[in-house]
Amino acid sequence: MSEMTYLSGFGNVHETEAVPGALPEGRNSPQRVKYGLYAEQFSGTAFTAPRRENRRSWFYRMRPSAAHPPFRPIREGVLAQGRFHSGPFSEDAVSPNRLRWDPQPAPTSPTDFVEGLVTMAGNGSPEIGTGISIHLYAANRSMKDTAFFSADGEFLIVPQRGTLLLVTEQGRMEVGPGEIGVIPRGLRFRVELKEGEAAGYVCENHGAFLRIPELGPIGANGLAAPRDFLTPVAAFEDLERPVRVVQKFMGRLWETELDHSPFDVVAWHGNLAPYKYELSRFNTIGTVSYDHPDPSIFTVLTSPSDTPGTANCDFVIFPPRWMVAENTFRPPWFHRNVMSEYMGLIHGVYDAKEGGGFVPGGGSLHNCMSAHGPDRHTYEEAISVDLKPHKIDNTLAFMFESRWVIAPSRFAMESPTLQQDYDRCWGPFEKAKLP
Repeated sequence: MSEMTYLSGFGNVHETEAVPGALPEGRNSPQRVKYGLYAEQFSGTAFTAPRRENRRSWFYRMRPSAAHPPFRPIREGVLAQGRFHSGPFSEDAVSPNRLRWDPQPAPTSPTDFVEGLVTMAGNGSPEIGTGISIHLYAANRSMKDTAFFSADGEFLIVPQRGTLLLVTEQGRMEVGPGEIGVIPRGLRFRVELKEGEAAGYVCENHGAFLRIPELGPIGANGLAAPRDFLTPVAAFEDLERPVRVVQKFMGRLWETELDHSPFDVVAWHGNLAPYKYELSRFNTIGTVSYDHPDPSIFTVLTSPSDTPGTANCDFVIFPPRWMVAENTFRPPWFHRNVMSEYMGLIHGVYDAKEGGGFVPGGGSLHNCMSAHGPDRHTYEEAISVDLKPHKIDNTLAFMFESRWVIAPSRFAMESPTLQQDYDRCWGPFEKAKLP
């Protein structure tokens, strides 16, 4: 096992080896790989995808991943309860109402990352390769002799409390609050806790893989810089003992057992790999004159759809930033939007909900054409304050935004964390007085 270090650059072709000479020279699949390793291609796109879109890596591992017994449905234990799943989300009629939840409670019994996942909402379906599933996790123990992977989508992990050590086939990386980690679809990983407890959010992307957005008129610099995305170097485990492998396939959980660790990739090269990103490195763009720009300027990652400019999913953050616009209503304005929005809060107070109720670890859902905006407290303060340059600080909120309606799960609608009085934050507003 090598030390935990990183390779830099979003979407770059990397090569890394934990044992010198393990990477073949000049050929991806030579007749014989050094040390008796097995060559295996890991493909995240169709073989014939355009070169700029093609994502794949070559693994050189101690055993082929094909060597496993059949997977069987999980029918017992926490994972059989169906709290963690994906679409199609058709359990009940989808509510058009604004919804908000308090944080999920911490587990009271030993619970690892996968056992602590609950599905709050989603859209589309992994069957047709569209949409997202939104999950929360709460864990108080590390995964032991267990590996997990999702065949349904890539995992965008947003920690809210506690640092995670993500042990993957391609290396190891630590991801804590204020960072994100992305695990490609199909890649096996294990989650170890660096502290006693951890909680956070997951966006499982069933559509086109996440990438940094085009900058358009912004130019060459701004938003997230490719060099700030970090990919782990090769590291491997040479362990021979029973390991449970859990996979998510078509929204359901299956399991099999190996007699060795699946994290036995000694070397790899390619452009499909896990990565992490520190959100404080985001270069926030904003107006320096007047008016309020659209929240799309805060997009860190996007999964495009078949309609240009209309995302299957955008990951948007609202970090510390200066507000300097003159004669402008500075908080997010009242709006109705064709896009659907699930919001979460890592720490601090969100500048559109300073009246309370939206707390770290909680979430809110504003669906297509659902009228929303600042609460009354925030509105009244914003229209009366003396406008001077002001820094919004000590806050970090985010949004999973999708072109598709985001349907809450039955679990979310029946959860005691669902706030029954959310609508009250918008009233009563006084009627405008005309001359």
